[in-house]
Amino acid sequence: MKWRYNPWHIESLEDRSCRPLHVRQPTYSAELINAVLKLRKEYLRWGKDKLVILLHREQIDCSASTVGRILNRLKERGVLIEPLPNHISAKKRQRQRPYAVRKPKEYVAKEPGDIVEVDTLDVRPLPGIILKHFTARDIISRWDVLEVHTRATSNTAYGFIGTLLARMPFPVKAIQVDGGPEFQDAFERECQRRGIKLFVLPPRSPKLNGHVERAQRTHTEEFYEVTDTDFNILELNQAVYSN
Repeated sequence: MKWRYNPWHIESLEDRSCRPLHVRQPTYSAELINAVLKLRKEYLRWGKDKLVILLHREQIDCSASTVGRILNRLKERGVLIEPLPNHISAKKRQRQRPYAVRKPKEYVAKEPGDIVEVDTLDVRPLPGIILKHFTARDIISRWDVLEVHTRATSNTAYGFIGTLLARMPFPVKAIQVDGGPEFQDAFERECQRRGIKLFVLPPRSPKLNGHVERAQRTHTEEFYEVTDTDFNILELNQAVYSN
């Protein structure tokens, strides 16, 4: 600041600590610290929100934020050491795909058939009824192809390729799918046999298949929620084909 400047002392231009003169001191007691430490050693992976419930059961009144501050301070002092990661629940290694690849950045859809997004949707219209709704949407023409099955396997997805190619009024050059198991094995081999490019999305990125995701919302709201069929597979496929 200007008032600190002294032309005879160049060090007056150096930065100074902004730490307040009076720092707030912890208000929790040593008994509370010991209680939190004891519980955390017993429940190694529990956080502040769970530990505070146990403390309340022992008639110790405190907040979750206070427990969190105590845990952080114990870690800083080296009193509390985090446990090693649980390798049982570690992420599984991604399976190598023999044909499917990530869509190259330079590949841009310019005409119908360049990219057709394919996805499945769980439909549970009535208790005990579970349907697998396959949707294919061309991102340029917005042309949809739908088909309903009782299961979503690589064999049913493989069969859907034939339906897709028969109903699309233009050649299909590339199909884009997520990493679901139904789009592996037989489905992938069929794409390779037919010479159709197969692009697979990165994990947890449904927004990259936004066209087909939006289409499935429309199918749910404008068909499944208003249809009066008895959800027989044959009748449903006739209905989605006519619509």
